[in-house]
Amino acid sequence: MFEGLRFKHWSSEQDADRIVVLTIDRAGSSVNTFAREVLDELNEIVERLSFELPKGVVIRSGKAAGFIAGADISEFESYGHSGSVLDAISFGQGVMQHLSRLRCPTVAAIHGHCMGGGTELALACRYRVASRDPSTRIGLPEVKLGIFPAWGGSARLPYLIGAPKALELMLSGRTVSAEQARAMGLVDAVTSAEMLVERAREIVRRPPSRSLQQRLLAWATNTWPARQLLAPMVRKQTAAKARPEHYPAPFALIETWRRGGSLGQRLRHEARAVAKLAQTATARNLIRVFFLQERLKGLGSGTDSGISHVHVIGAGVMGGDIAAWAALRGFTVTLQDREMKYIEPAMTRARELFSRRLKTAERIDLALARLKADVEGKGVANSDLVIEAIFENAEAKEALYRKAEPDMKEGALLASNTSSIPLDELRQAVSHPQRFLGLHYFNPVALMPLVEIVRHDQLDKTAEKRALAFCKAIDKLPVPVRGTPGFLVNRILMPYMLEAVRLYGEGVPGPVLDKAAKKFGMPMGPIELADTVGLDVAASVGRELSEFLKLEIPKGMESLLESGKRGKKDGEGFYKWENGKAQKPEVDPGYSAPADIEDRMILPMLNEAVACVHDGVVDDADLCDAGVIFGTGFAPFRGGPIQHIRDTGADLLRQRLVDLEKQYGPRFAPRAGWDSAVLRGQPESAKTA
Repeated sequence: MFEGLRFKHWSSEQDADRIVVLTIDRAGSSVNTFAREVLDELNEIVERLSFELPKGVVIRSGKAAGFIAGADISEFESYGHSGSVLDAISFGQGVMQHLSRLRCPTVAAIHGHCMGGGTELALACRYRVASRDPSTRIGLPEVKLGIFPAWGGSARLPYLIGAPKALELMLSGRTVSAEQARAMGLVDAVTSAEMLVERAREIVRRPPSRSLQQRLLAWATNTWPARQLLAPMVRKQTAAKARPEHYPAPFALIETWRRGGSLGQRLRHEARAVAKLAQTATARNLIRVFFLQERLKGLGSGTDSGISHVHVIGAGVMGGDIAAWAALRGFTVTLQDREMKYIEPAMTRARELFSRRLKTAERIDLALARLKADVEGKGVANSDLVIEAIFENAEAKEALYRKAEPDMKEGALLASNTSSIPLDELRQAVSHPQRFLGLHYFNPVALMPLVEIVRHDQLDKTAEKRALAFCKAIDKLPVPVRGTPGFLVNRILMPYMLEAVRLYGEGVPGPVLDKAAKKFGMPMGPIELADTVGLDVAASVGRELSEFLKLEIPKGMESLLESGKRGKKDGEGFYKWENGKAQKPEVDPGYSAPADIEDRMILPMLNEAVACVHDGVVDDADLCDAGVIFGTGFAPFRGGPIQHIRDTGADLLRQRLVDLEKQYGPRFAPRAGWDSAVLRGQPESAKTA
């Protein structure tokens, strides 16, 4: 059928029934993505198929890793720089349109991840079948890059599964399993991975029909009255989660859907809206964050961690949750504490985590079997990694190391989950400092993706690489940092929190401070954050950093601690807490907030970020941005503190610090590093591993 044509990324075979199976297998890549070259070849294939029409077409992946991960983000970024985004979108739409117009049944056979452009290709096919393998996940996550589906995804999906479900999928960027996709009508059949292509062939031979209910839902929710009624409601729900000035893509998607029209009109609306979004600072920064994330993922590649058994000492909230997460990810874990009564709450939380994540009784039981209580600490001798997660006291930690290390097997790593104590200090208590390091997780462990790999002056590079590989294996993002006080994240976060508490003590209401921080783009306000972390923990880290950063613990925090109010865990701190939610007091409508509260909270963070890069706490500015975004939730649309400085202007922000220093004192004095070219030139490449 394809005589005279040669393809680098596609292959084909035709059976006796004249059903063509197309296999995408992007050359030189472990995953399939739609680079322009791949799309060009698909366009040629579809054109030939339209002239030599087979009985049907099945599209499958030749990669074990999955179906299609989406568009090539590197190329998309280059289109943004060259101003050719609209042309690139229009070409992609055209290829999908040609596929959708083939006058024979077309079936996408989906196994593994199917994201973005991969899902849009599936939507351009007449039918879809997915494997029920747990690795199969289908989604349209483009909103996380500051855009929305532009190869027909937003034009087709609402008319396939109904507008409410389609909008929710695209606005959240979440993925669904094969069974979930089948339930909502996104795929027509689910089968085993082994039978996937054969099931697709059966669909070609005997095409299924959609239920009347599905067809009615798709029609009714996309009529003109329905769009005019639903769009404002969805816009209001979205605005409660994201500000349009920060994240314009969700609102542009809603408006594009509201306009409706024929498929051709919807595609034109889609292309123009996404081309406009691609030029925004939000999209540029979110794409940059994507590459930062990929860089962190890559840090653990190419090395075998040599770790199968993890022993955690300290079954408190952090230690217990670290142990549970490792067991969830397939490791054998022993959890030690002084008495069983201290371990039992951690085991209960672990069961809850496994139930939420693993769903089936068999998988839950297997995870529970991997996690064992170990009061006597016998697991130390068999483990490949021992993680200390006791309270923040250097003497207690050092005593623990002296007791545990003699029982550890040769080559095992010893790690501390300390959040702020310098590793150069702690390593003096161990006999093999070359295999001792920090693994600093963030709370809650199951939700926070970052782990700081904390170095010291005697850490062996091989041990660091093993720790990076371990983080990759447990699906965490590692960032290597120097073991100076506070490391990276807490060193940058603490001045922000302490200044907010100081403002609170000056009479600024907590809700006003939280609102100002969220307006900047922080995921949670600093007063609520202090309560959530625990005022005792915040004060402990603050004391550890106070001399180093020349900061004082505000009196308001100390007085609450003296009265036994540690925040959320006690039911009261700065706020009262009920059912896990802060009960924030009403603010007098006539209250006028100080004009400089945003600067007073945010600029100390930026100041310390500059100092961290200058002091070499991280290897480069990109890793600083990555660590702060994934460790604190720092406004992703701003690209991280260093990128925000570049976008806003380093000289302007430095002058604002000087002005604050004159008014409020030396804690606002610009730190060393503000004259760096890194803050003024092009950002360092986030794409280099």
